[in-house]
Formats: sequence, structure tokens, C-alpha cells
Amino acid sequence: MTRWRWLGLAVALLAGSAAGQQGGTVTTTRTLSLGTATPGGGFPLYGDAFAKVMTEADPGLPIVPRNTKGSNENIPLLERGELDLGLVAGEPAYQAFMGIDRPKTRLKILTAIFSSPGLFVVRADSPYRNIRDLVGQTVVFGAKGSGLPIMSRYMLDGLGLKQDDDFHAIYLDRAGDGPAMVLDGQAAALWGAGIGWPGFHAMASAPGGARFIAPSAEEIAQVRAKHNFLKLLTVPANSYPGQSEAINSIGSWSYVLARENLPDDVAYQLARTLHGAEATLCATLAQACETTAANTVAAAPSLDLIHPGVLKYLREVGLAK
Repeated sequence: MTRWRWLGLAVALLAGSAAGQQGGTVTTTRTLSLGTATPGGGFPLYGDAFAKVMTEADPGLPIVPRNTKGSNENIPLLERGELDLGLVAGEPAYQAFMGIDRPKTRLKILTAIFSSPGLFVVRADSPYRNIRDLVGQTVVFGAKGSGLPIMSRYMLDGLGLKQDDDFHAIYLDRAGDGPAMVLDGQAAALWGAGIGWPGFHAMASAPGGARFIAPSAEEIAQVRAKHNFLKLLTVPANSYPGQSEAINSIGSWSYVLARENLPDDVAYQLARTLHGAEATLCATLAQACETTAANTVAAAPSLDLIHPGVLKYLREVGLAK
């Protein structure tokens, strides 16, 4: 074989390693990184399902999840271009979009993923019945760097309480460590959010069961009068073992955010793939049933915060104006 034929073969092999054949069209493979959070929390669970479903739906654009410290690390990693995509809770996203205690971010929303009604959970035999009962007690507020402690801080502030002064607040290195601390008596309560959240499920499934504590209707109104970006959200009945009634609370939507310079055509392709895979994602993970194109339009604080490539797709399918 001549040198030129060897060169041609090498070029073909290199091209083949970065391309896939789909419907007779050669598509370049581009791997995208997705920042999640510490093991044991809701974000890694969601991120693994999201990456799996999206990659199976479009092998030419594989997504690889990566454990991080959560929302507060994912935002700067995205801003530095060290992540392509990142899961970010509603409160840190809001602070970044609004420039609260930091410069306004230029990151964009790829999709809303799920709503996160915030709750405390205690052992079923606990004497604590409302939020005021927990004042002065040891409370696990979530993992360091995650969005959960930010949500609780806003909620408690609306009630005239200070998270680090009125409670013995614990912040975890690993989100999965929280339930055990409550079950063995190290802490009185665990704060969390969402439907299908692993910490709540672990507590509710434990021997003896668990009980949820949410703000009352009057407390919800009080909090929203001060922090109206927090939304009235509901945990449907039977979302967790032993939870026979719906629970009203407040919270926010979490997002997949994209780095500022993610190409428009890549974001468009992701949006199209995700829209087509909504049913599969829902079947894979219950809390992912809220990950829809329609919810993205409804949950975004404004349409200009949605990635231009995604917005182009949403307008083409009639979901955005």
C-alpha cells in the first residue's frame, strides 16, 4: 500500500471515530458534559437519567454526567466553559440571572427540569409539628454548594427567621448522608425539595416512617409577600410512602443551564431531541415527567433567558411566540 493510501486510511479512521451514520447522513459526534451534584441527591439521579435518555435518542450528541458540589459550583464551571451543561436549582439560578450578590450571569436555560416544593421531614415519632417547633433544633439543610440551603434561607427569611442563628444548621459534604442523621437522632429534621427526592424517600421508607412539615397557608402568603419569585407548588398525594394527602408548599423550578457559547445549532438539536424523548424520560424517572418543552416556556423567568437555539425550536413548534 502506498504512503498516500495509508494516509487516506488514517484520515478515514480518524473521521470515523468522531462521526456517526444516521439515516444516510454523517453527523459529527460531540460529547457534552453535564454537571450534577454530590452522590445521594436528586440531581445525580436526574442527571444520569437525562444523559442516558438523551444519548440513546441522539448518539451523535452524547451527554456525560459529572458529579460536582451542586448548583453553586455548576454556575461558575459553566461560566468558565468547564461544563457544557449543568443542573441548577431555582434559587441560585434566580440570583445569577438577577445579579444578586454577584454579576449577572450570561448563562442560558436549556430546559426546565422539575418543580421543587420545599419541605422538612422528621421521624414519625418526632414531637415537631410545624416550622416554629424546629427553632433551636439541629436541622440538616442539604449539601454545601447545592441550591437546597438557598431555598430554605429565602423561605425562613420570609418568616422572620435566620437559618444560621435560629437553628443549629448542618451542611453536608454528601447529600445522601442526611436521612441517617435524622433517623439516628443526630438531627431533628432534614430539609429537602421535590417529588421523588431520594432523601425524602429514604426517610419515608425507614422503619417507623416519617412525617413532612410544610409552611401553613398563612406562612406561604407571608413568605411570598417578601419573596414572590417563590411559587406555590404541591407534592401530590402518595408521592412518598405513607404520604396519603397532598402537601402544599413553596419552591421553584430547577433547570439545565447551558454555557453562554454553546452553539445555537447544538442547543436546537438538544431541544428537538428532548421534546421527542419526553415520554421516554418520564418513563425512566418519575420526577422527570415535568421536563417538557411547555414547562420550559412556563417556568423561565423570561423568554430571553432561554438559549436562542432552544427558543428557535420552541417557536417553530408553536410553544413560544
